[in-house]
Amino acid sequence: MTFSVNCSILLTELPLLERPAAAKAAGFDAVEFWWPFASSVPGDAELGRFERAITDAGVRLTGLNFDAGDMPAGDRGLVSWIGRTSEFRDNIDVVAGIGARLGCTSFNALYGNRQDGHTPEAQDELAVQNLAAAAGAVARIGGTVLLEPLSGAPRYPLLTANDALSVIARVAQESGVENIKVLADFYHLAVNGDDVEAVIERHAPDFGHVQIADAPGRGAPGTGDLPLERWITRSHELGYEGYVGLEYKAPAATAFDWALRQRTAR
Repeated sequence: MTFSVNCSILLTELPLLERPAAAKAAGFDAVEFWWPFASSVPGDAELGRFERAITDAGVRLTGLNFDAGDMPAGDRGLVSWIGRTSEFRDNIDVVAGIGARLGCTSFNALYGNRQDGHTPEAQDELAVQNLAAAAGAVARIGGTVLLEPLSGAPRYPLLTANDALSVIARVAQESGVENIKVLADFYHLAVNGDDVEAVIERHAPDFGHVQIADAPGRGAPGTGDLPLERWITRSHELGYEGYVGLEYKAPAATAFDWALRQRTAR
């Protein structure tokens, strides 16, 4: 199994730009990030520092989120956010530029919360347009846009794999783009009550990315009740060939003890 460390939720005791090197020191060769900047269009110097932190660490950037707004305040994406379209469109070019320079081809576009004062239909129409624009831009570097169901966000409308797949099908029908795939975070799907095993059986070859955390608690593998190893193994058996993102909460000192135990056992 090939794992990618999400440096936005793990190793948080360290400054952001020190986390890729820490992931490498822990034995991992790949990292992923939520949007790591305070604005949709950071300056060249800030971009350069972020990119050097990854290349100097000797790891590969395998996943990057588009700007999702103020995540600590509860924002969960700009894709369907009426009033911030220009901000999202400007961010597309920045994301694609980072991908081109670092060889990253997977980009997570969080859909966005439902807004007071706007109908779901209007937000969904905007989302289709924005997803098509994002997909068109990253297609030029061989990229894929990911669409993720989330838990713990009451106003976020994509809860199950089928919710995301329905949006993806609509974008394909209306715009013709085919490089949007579901991000199957087994933790979010399980917490939301989705039938994860059925999702894997039906859709594993079409997953754009897989992420894991255990439940309850969103902790490291083995801290909860989810059969994560079985789900990962079955996904690979059915044709999923990508990385498995480690997107859980754990102290840096013990964050990867489970992986060390696996390596020792083998």
